Amino acid sequence: MAPTPDNGMQHLSSPYPVPETLRRIESLLQEKGLAIFCRVDHSGEAEKVGLKMQPTQLIIFGSPKAGTPVMVASPTIAIDLPLKALVWEDAGGKVWVSYNNPEYLQQRHNVPSELVKNISAAGALLQLAVK
Repeated sequence: MAPTPDNGMQHLSSPYPVPETLRRIESLLQEKGLAIFCRVDHSGEAEKVGLKMQPTQLIIFGSPKAGTPVMVASPTIAIDLPLKALVWEDAGGKVWVSYNNPEYLQQRHNVPSELVKNISAAGALLQLAVK
């Protein structure tokens, strides 16, 4: 299943397997001083209970310095922050990196335009990771 367009998400194609894509993303995030709060291994947890799914992992990351002012201005955005990147393999073996579009988050939570920059830089880092 390929990513669905127009749902508030961005989807980047990765030429690397899921573990390498995650390694590249984590390396860039750390290099830029962003905190990696958690990694959720959905497919690994499924396997533990005898279920199968394509490799799928979620990385949760961000910067309290950048995110806190956004949450103060628009408290409901806390449901979408910290930022997340989903690294997943589709049924055809293609690897994707999916994340929330900053403009979608702005509209969804009425984020002041001057604060959108605080949640926008992650897209460029994720694009760099899959090059």
